[in-house]
Amino acid sequence: MPEIFLNLAIIITKIVFFTFLVVLPLVPLSVYFERRFSAVIQDRVGPNRVGIPLTLLGMKKDFHFFGLVQPIADGLKLFLKEDFTPEHVRKAFYWMAPALTVVPALITVCVVPFGSSVSLFGHTEKLVIADIDIGPLFIFSVASLSVYGITLAGWASNSKFPFIGGVRSTAQMISYEIALGLSIIPVLLYYGDLNLSRIVQQQADHGWLLLPLWKNGTLSLPDLNTALFLIPAAIAFLIFTISIFAETNRMPFDLPECETELVGGYHTEYSSMKFAMFFMGEYAAMVIGSALIVTLFLGGWSIGFGLDAIVAKWEIFGVGIAGLIHLGCFLTKLLIFILFFILVRWTVPRFRYDQLMKLGWVVFFEAALLNVFLAALIIAAPQLTAAIIGIGAVLLVAITLAVIWVAKVSDDTVRPIPA
Repeated sequence: MPEIFLNLAIIITKIVFFTFLVVLPLVPLSVYFERRFSAVIQDRVGPNRVGIPLTLLGMKKDFHFFGLVQPIADGLKLFLKEDFTPEHVRKAFYWMAPALTVVPALITVCVVPFGSSVSLFGHTEKLVIADIDIGPLFIFSVASLSVYGITLAGWASNSKFPFIGGVRSTAQMISYEIALGLSIIPVLLYYGDLNLSRIVQQQADHGWLLLPLWKNGTLSLPDLNTALFLIPAAIAFLIFTISIFAETNRMPFDLPECETELVGGYHTEYSSMKFAMFFMGEYAAMVIGSALIVTLFLGGWSIGFGLDAIVAKWEIFGVGIAGLIHLGCFLTKLLIFILFFILVRWTVPRFRYDQLMKLGWVVFFEAALLNVFLAALIIAAPQLTAAIIGIGAVLLVAITLAVIWVAKVSDDTVRPIPA
């Protein structure tokens, strides 16, 4: 019985720490970074005034601290605003929709490995809430539920513009989920595993997927097969990253909340904290999407270059601190990728909806599917004869050219109306 209570206490501690002390604080921080980053790009100052009013206590200056208290002020403002519910909405679904948007994004946190194991008083524990063997499948299955929240928000509002935004979001998420799932198949084939912790450990031992420059702690150039696999790995990274943008409704894929066409999109009829929960869900999904990209392609918590084996031996007063160092490394990579999301938002213009659908169905779907065959051919090459490899390469090139030709001839080009 004591062992059961200990395991339960560890699980609850992990949930509280990773969900409420790591991921949720990253949401308001992401909003702050977005405002500051956009201000730098647009040659503005951005939020820099909100702080602690020390002058009210008789001091000479207020404590601004670069406006870092701005997210707290935003949260208080939204929390204290009137929670107005229009009369014409379907109230049960109207209230349910914001929760269905934010909860799936937070549930997916449980399978993300934030660091290596931590040793404390002879007890070793992994820095992951649930170390299950179907990590990516769990994330995709749970994250896809957020589309119900957006769709219900548009439908329950009983207003045409939110409804159009909800329908757009449904079509967009379904379209890019296919490319998203197909794009990581080469990664899973390469590692032969669906456990995210073991995938990261393999990258720590043998080099990150996109940077295989060490093996078993020693710097070395990759062999021919590993070097060739960089081609499908780079294609998978490109498709997966862009599809994450589309799945999280981030610019240039924010058509469901396109303010120039749909007033405010699917959340037009919402206010106060229900309105805030939609944005919490969007930013939480962006954080989890960035975490998944870092985990699959950029080594996750691994420091890289053979340093993980050295850090693993570090202790302070008999307590292993490697897991905490790896946690800091993972959060650093995560913040860099969040800044990349923000940079793209403020530099790339929004797509038209037909361009968005064409990119998902005509370009990414076929490219991700062909990339699976390319990755399988490269992985199986050491066990195949030269003749079979040549035939496979010729067939792959022929199918690729055929797909490009079909996509080109089926393109509806605008033709001038004859006079």
